[in-house]
Amino acid sequence: RKGRHTGFGKRKGTADARTSQKSLWIKRMRVLRRLLKKYREAKKIDRHLYRELYLKAKGNVFKNKRVLMEYIHKKKADLARSKMLADQAEARRNKVKEARKRREERLALKKNEMLQTYAKEDEVAAKK
Repeated sequence: RKGRHTGFGKRKGTADARTSQKSLWIKRMRVLRRLLKKYREAKKIDRHLYRELYLKAKGNVFKNKRVLMEYIHKKKADLARSKMLADQAEARRNKVKEARKRREERLALKKNEMLQTYAKEDEVAAKK
């Protein structure tokens, strides 16, 4: 039919009689679950995200495949951004720790030099 002769005037039954809500739900679940499986096997999502999205799909969070795909892309971007920020914070902590260590070593070296110069001055003063 290609969508012809299917307007309101041609319809005799209710929308639910023409296509039941249950069959629409089953069709949608199959589409979403198929997409999730495909993404998991292609390593686009890990098993933790897969489980979370599977349960969300079952809980009627995603209206269709496009909405699910958008959610996945957004979630992956958030994860990547949080990982990048965590890596940057870790690098900053390591840099500060190294700088503190170098500073302490430098101060210790300076202190030893000062003690040695004082010791030499005391020896010179004791000889006189």
